[in-house]
Amino acid sequence: MADKLRTGSAKTDDDPSARQGIQSVELAMTVLQALEDGRSPMSLTQLATASGMTPSKVHRYLVSLSRVGLVARSPSTGLYDMGPALRRLGIESLRRMDEVALISEHLPGLRDRTSHAVNLAVWSDHGPVIVRWDYGSYALPITVRVGATLPLLTSSVGRVFLTYLPSALTKPVVRRESAAGSRPPTADEIAEITAEVARSGLSITSGGIIPGIASVAAPVFAAGESLPLVVAVVLPAQAATRTTVDAVSKQLLSLTATMSNELGSAQTDRGAN
Repeated sequence: MADKLRTGSAKTDDDPSARQGIQSVELAMTVLQALEDGRSPMSLTQLATASGMTPSKVHRYLVSLSRVGLVARSPSTGLYDMGPALRRLGIESLRRMDEVALISEHLPGLRDRTSHAVNLAVWSDHGPVIVRWDYGSYALPITVRVGATLPLLTSSVGRVFLTYLPSALTKPVVRRESAAGSRPPTADEIAEITAEVARSGLSITSGGIIPGIASVAAPVFAAGESLPLVVAVVLPAQAATRTTVDAVSKQLLSLTATMSNELGSAQTDRGAN
């Protein structure tokens, strides 16, 4: 060994190939990755197939992951899903993003000025994800949890992302949603949606996800090539009069312009691509 050290033939700790890891941790992450890729609760057999391991081996990892809260098993269906500890880690990871923290400081003020619920969404591989939700003074016929994924084509938040993100990011999500729907939108219909959002700087939908809900959303841009974030105000449909929506839209556009400026963006509106 001493001869190897003198000749420089031995690998050092600075050599990535010489660094020792813990294989069991990496295999546990393979199980968690399979659960993420499954996009819904999964059976033991499904997880074994997706992770490339035997069911008995995957089961041992699931027992340990369940003990620490990274995985949870439904007592009624027997299916496995992400556990409470994993959800907390994901939310905390998103919360620590600087853009999210800065924008979040403005949301209570927007809620108080409009009296309506506000939310903040970021982009993920599966579409828009809610990372903050503040309820307003008006009751809504829906409970939205942080971490929820919104549809790209029918939600106001999704339509803003559809307009301002590169099509390379949005096309896979559009294809998935179109495959799940009764009639996929045509290229002309998508172009009409994005053109309107680009023209007005915001998206307004009513009943797009849940009947009785109206939503107004606008983008927040950061410096450089960072992906935009989206802020939305959510109203009960009976309160969404033209006067109210116009007032909410004005408040939202003013605030998102301020947010974009604070994040160092040189421009507060960008066209569809």
